[in-house]
Amino acid sequence: MPELALHILDLVQNSVSAGAARVTVTIVYDTAQDTLTITIEDDGKGMPPELLTRVTSPFTTTRTTRKVGLGIPLFKQLAEMCDGELSIQSTVGKGTKTQARFRASHMDLPPMGDLKGTVETLVIACPERPDFCFIYRVDGDEFVFDTASVRQAVGGLPLNEPEIVGWIGQFVAEGIGEVEKSRAGT
Repeated sequence: MPELALHILDLVQNSVSAGAARVTVTIVYDTAQDTLTITIEDDGKGMPPELLTRVTSPFTTTRTTRKVGLGIPLFKQLAEMCDGELSIQSTVGKGTKTQARFRASHMDLPPMGDLKGTVETLVIACPERPDFCFIYRVDGDEFVFDTASVRQAVGGLPLNEPEIVGWIGQFVAEGIGEVEKSRAGT
């Protein structure tokens, strides 16, 4: 995949398919350690130990439409290519935590890409459930977006209303932009 945001979208879709009521995506740049850490955590159905041991194989999938699942194996391969690692913790009935760590300056690390578009896509595709929380942190500066707060603010309106999606996109882009200013030193 040409950008990290697409990997995030793919992994969050796994959480949605697992019946999660809440999915938290945390993106952390630590410039002193030269690391980027991406964590996707959900409260979905979780994976039994026998599936957890096989989940990084491209020939393991829970889908019935095809016999391969490439999202997690590709994310793992990318992390390892970029001097990092992938870890997955899962408990049946409690959920799953997938975390990838990358060397942030590695030449093979793709750009983050369109996080705004990723958030908008998830809100459009899943207007009622689950709730999504996105945390974007750079060296202590942090932006948080949570659909639970937006739901409360808009009352009973569906989040995939065009005006709401537009506002969400703008809010996310501005929030990430503010945090990125600190990363760039401006």
